[in-house]
Amino acid sequence: MSTESTSAILRNQVDLLDFIDWTGVECLNQNTSHSFPNALKQGYREDEGLNLESDADEQLLIYIPFTQVIKLHSIVIKGPEEEGPQTVKLYTNKEHMGFSNVSDFPPSDTLTLSPENLQGKPVVLKYVKFQNVRSLTIFIEDNQSGSDVTKVQKIILQGTTVETTDMKGLKKIEDH
Repeated sequence: MSTESTSAILRNQVDLLDFIDWTGVECLNQNTSHSFPNALKQGYREDEGLNLESDADEQLLIYIPFTQVIKLHSIVIKGPEEEGPQTVKLYTNKEHMGFSNVSDFPPSDTLTLSPENLQGKPVVLKYVKFQNVRSLTIFIEDNQSGSDVTKVQKIILQGTTVETTDMKGLKKIEDH
């Protein structure tokens, strides 16, 4: 692929924040004082003092449904150097996952976050595996230092929406 077409693809990627179905977002093992809106919602995620933090141990399981089908290109997971996530597994279109069954499914992609990623460098995903995404489950398996608390400052999902037919725009064909 030429660099011109690669940059054109990257230019069309948007922050998918507006396409998240907020009523269905769930996060298992979150500290109630430091919950998922701190990392996901506009305004909160820009505040360096706010984090999503794990509660009982270092793992977090975040379920994010979308209001329409999307193509996911890359993800930004920002966190502190020590307590920031290290191993992150992504699952597409899997509902009702919990810590007891997360290992029963093969992940769509497994990421090992570097210090550069934790500072905001996007991780480009295996694009072919993220073409028709209705929901995304993010399983944060461990953190950089092995401590009991994982902290996430910001999660940004970058991609595009899948063009779908607008049924309201269709007009009935009149009989002649």
